[in-house]
Amino acid sequence: MTEEDEENNTISCKVVLIGNSGVGKTSIINQYISDEFNDEQITTTGSTFCTKIMKFEEKNAEISFEIWDTAGQEKYRCLTKIFYKNASIIILVYDITRKDSFEDIKNYWFNEIKESSNENIILAIVGNKSDLINEEEVNENEVRNYAEEKGMFFYSTSAKMKEGINELFNNVGLKFLEKYEQNNDDIFSSRSNTKIENVNNTTNEKKRNCCK
Repeated sequence: MTEEDEENNTISCKVVLIGNSGVGKTSIINQYISDEFNDEQITTTGSTFCTKIMKFEEKNAEISFEIWDTAGQEKYRCLTKIFYKNASIIILVYDITRKDSFEDIKNYWFNEIKESSNENIILAIVGNKSDLINEEEVNENEVRNYAEEKGMFFYSTSAKMKEGINELFNNVGLKFLEKYEQNNDDIFSSRSNTKIENVNNTTNEKKRNCCK
């Protein structure tokens, strides 16, 4: 960490959201950062980047979440691998109304993470669009069992209703701080130096619109 980081107890944490196109990754981020939801959200192409600082009083620390939103379309999947580098947290998102989006997590996204990320990565699987429970195609118990088997957190969220999102980031943030303390700043203080064209970088403000 820099001297300024040490003085303020602010720790940088790279978070990457992955999953199929249309599952609500951008909407989750927009709700977390800006308390906004757009029913006509434009599909992400390439990637976008934004930050939010969150205080953890129980740990006497702040986390600067560096959140990467990645495209889910198949043609961008080779690019997504680049963003796993130096990530501390990866959040796999599926749409509870689309069975295929969960199957792709099991058959594609999880395997990609294990091949490309560090062994200390914190993983969470998120079933988004819980407000559409009447259209559910994915059995939650099946997902919970899968998450437990793979050592992942499970969360149910609704980006539209802003349900479960703050809890998600709070809990993975606490787990990150635990690992940060255990690893003596080694892995989790690093930032990716990867430069990608068409990436929208924001400044380190506590709250800023992003990932549009």
